[in-house]
Amino acid sequence: MTREDSPRSRVLVSVAELAADLRLSAGPDPADGAPVLLDVRWALGMTDGRERYLGGHLPDAVYVDLESELAAEASAEEGRHPLPSASSFQRSARAWGLRSSSRVVVYDTVGGTSAARAWWLLRYFGVDDVRILDGGLPAWVRAGYALESGEVVHAPGDLVARPGHLPVLDADDAADLAESGTLLDARAAERYRGESEPVDPRAGHVPGAVSAPTTENLREDGAFLDEESLQGRFADLGLSAPGDGPEDAADDAVLAVGVYCGSGVTASHEIAALACAGIPAALYPGSWSQWSNDPSRPAVTGDRP
Repeated sequence: MTREDSPRSRVLVSVAELAADLRLSAGPDPADGAPVLLDVRWALGMTDGRERYLGGHLPDAVYVDLESELAAEASAEEGRHPLPSASSFQRSARAWGLRSSSRVVVYDTVGGTSAARAWWLLRYFGVDDVRILDGGLPAWVRAGYALESGEVVHAPGDLVARPGHLPVLDADDAADLAESGTLLDARAAERYRGESEPVDPRAGHVPGAVSAPTTENLREDGAFLDEESLQGRFADLGLSAPGDGPEDAADDAVLAVGVYCGSGVTASHEIAALACAGIPAALYPGSWSQWSNDPSRPAVTGDRP
């Protein structure tokens, strides 16, 4: 298997590869063949993502508001970041300039943990060629590449959002998978154990879920671990690759692994890391924010599933 054919290369792009791609593309307009760059400047508690974007971003990158464009309205019944409808996502994607033939690169400043939400949604709605910038904006700056300031607006695109290209779980599916397969909890270990719960109504985790903090997918510099290291990490959790990726796996294999977090954002990062290791997985979008709001759902504390 060549590097270009590896599972990791289908998920991530390095800053050097992106810089070369941008230089080789005919121009900054996505219609000229350049990838559309999406700046997903978000983290739990961050309220100034747009202001940070305006102060400095990758050349020709469009700002994406995770709260309003990558999620539906929050509710106790659906969680803090429910999946947006196809019509809503299509409207946003067209405003970013996405066309049916677009190549897309998403990035953030937090190791891809928010950009992965855009990566997952784009894949879910049928965009094939989308990658996460490995290391994000900090890696771009460390490599000496330029930033620009101010708002970027592309000509409206024509993308048609078609949901269902990646598997999802509801609460019942997640409960079943925790017993019949592997359900990973991507939150910080202290939240899994129930020692801390800063945002949701109850502490603990889904019975049977395995702790797998998404931060352990990353090196200290915010880049993803290499493919072999990721495979080893997930092998320690009892997981191995059945095929080359979600698009090549049978439905029963895909549903052998599921992931949740607090609200379905960082769980997308875990799914990206699993995909780099060749392991397909389903997302539980409601995640702990939905589960913990339902008094009929049990919660377990401690470091054991």
